Amino acid sequence: MSKKLLNAALLAALSGLMVACSSTQEVVDDETIEWTAPQIYNAARESVRGGEWKKARAYLSAIETRFPYSSYAQQSLIDQAYVDFKDDEPEKATAAIDRFLQMYPGHPGVEYMLYLKGLITFTPPSAFLNSYTGQDPSERDPKGLRQSYAAFSELVKRFPDGKYARDAKLRLSWLVSTIAQNEVNVAEYYYRRGAYVAAINRAQAVIRDFTGVTAAERALYIMMLSYDALHKPEQASDARRVLLQNFPNTEYLEGGLDKDKSWIDHFSPKGWFTN
Repeated sequence: MSKKLLNAALLAALSGLMVACSSTQEVVDDETIEWTAPQIYNAARESVRGGEWKKARAYLSAIETRFPYSSYAQQSLIDQAYVDFKDDEPEKATAAIDRFLQMYPGHPGVEYMLYLKGLITFTPPSAFLNSYTGQDPSERDPKGLRQSYAAFSELVKRFPDGKYARDAKLRLSWLVSTIAQNEVNVAEYYYRRGAYVAAINRAQAVIRDFTGVTAAERALYIMMLSYDALHKPEQASDARRVLLQNFPNTEYLEGGLDKDKSWIDHFSPKGWFTN
């Protein structure tokens, strides 16, 4: 297929998708023209239970448009965020959550919305998943992980004894370890390319900003190597001393940077995914 024909096919597919979405909303609007808010909401819930995300979204949108000041409009915004999340529309879900938090800061649903916001960019790296994908999540762009961290942190701060607090704390523990490891990966990247000062700065950030993380061991070793490469034996010796004080059984001094990267604590993620 030529490039021109391929582009035409893609445009046709996108147009068809837009028409389908539009027609779904129009059908729902026509169907529910005389319905009450509870009737529309019940239909939306049925669609959610059936996994009919586009239809559910159309019902929920109809509620928000036609009954904007009702309690159903507030609940529909919560459900819209959930539907977008389940339908793999993270940007839409986040937008719905942020709108809800701005419009209804005192609503009982705030705790759940913060939890959902944290989930949207949270991708757990259980040993099971890593064994199949071979992907270290700390090597990805940490922006989403930091957003997840911010949402879960706010949830725990505002609702320390809430329904989602325990789960959020578990996720925060993993996020701290993963973000710290990302910094170490960047430090190693700089070291291997001879940017020793940049490597030291990244490694120092791990030691300064994170407490009790396993990534600190590798960070200290990279600092030691980088100072040595800069011909600063005193600083290199200090880094080595701190490394041995905190990790007396470290294998880096013999194995080097190519030793096994077993930095993730293998706690069980069981019970995390019940929602």
